[in-house]
Amino acid sequence: MQAKIQKAQILLDALPYIKKFRNKTIVIKYGGAAQINSELKDKFAQDIVLLYLIGIRVIIVHGGGKSINAILDKLNIESSFVDGLRVTDEKVMEVVEMVLSGNVNKEITTLLNHNGAKAIGITGKDANFIKARPASGGKYGLVGEITEVDESVLEGLINEKFIPVVAPIASGESPKHPGYNINADLAASKIAVSVKAKKVIFLTDTLGVLDKEHKLLSKLTKDEIEKLKNDGTISGGMIPKVDACLEAIDGGVENAHIIDGRIEHSILLELFTNEGIGTIIRQ
Repeated sequence: MQAKIQKAQILLDALPYIKKFRNKTIVIKYGGAAQINSELKDKFAQDIVLLYLIGIRVIIVHGGGKSINAILDKLNIESSFVDGLRVTDEKVMEVVEMVLSGNVNKEITTLLNHNGAKAIGITGKDANFIKARPASGGKYGLVGEITEVDESVLEGLINEKFIPVVAPIASGESPKHPGYNINADLAASKIAVSVKAKKVIFLTDTLGVLDKEHKLLSKLTKDEIEKLKNDGTISGGMIPKVDACLEAIDGGVENAHIIDGRIEHSILLELFTNEGIGTIIRQ
């Protein structure tokens, strides 16, 4: 009987957070091990469906770099990285779109639908809702910098009780343009700002932002992040993650979270427990 009472207490502990986030919008960037490991995929889907059923408005933005690499290798198409970004010519862009809007996107929507949600997959080309221009003046080819997000498309889907699952591909300047490859972290940030999201959550393969002793920093501000970047504590692949967080915060999103997607039910643990499990970045 005591075990049953403890289960009830867990639900009651989550109740204040459920009330707080009900009818609010949360953008989740889905990537890393959580997107590859079959068991973690199922746990992720369960988390999202629970959020959906208790009335939280969820938008998912996903990457798919490893899947893209695998197809490029099969087709013997070379690609390179500069400043951590995949240089994207028209051949690479064709594969990027095929993989992200096809295999990866439909796998996610299928998983969510079979677990009881109503998910629909889209790219920025659908309804022309994400527009972009060449990043850094075309230094990375067809890698794009988002110039506009038409939030009414996402709001319309959410109001019809859909979970939008967004592949980060933006439309180009003309019907014949192949489109732009968008960094998924930055796409999540831009989308979170455009829909005035309560939170944006980035799933990663690390505990969160770590100090020099590799201990988790559970709370950070913009000023603290700048200091950590300047002294080299935040480096490498974590830099674009925190930059995306800061962009979201500067745009009016209340909180940004970097959490470990390798932990089962990481989203629920971050949202519905007092301690959380990752790094929260606040305005």
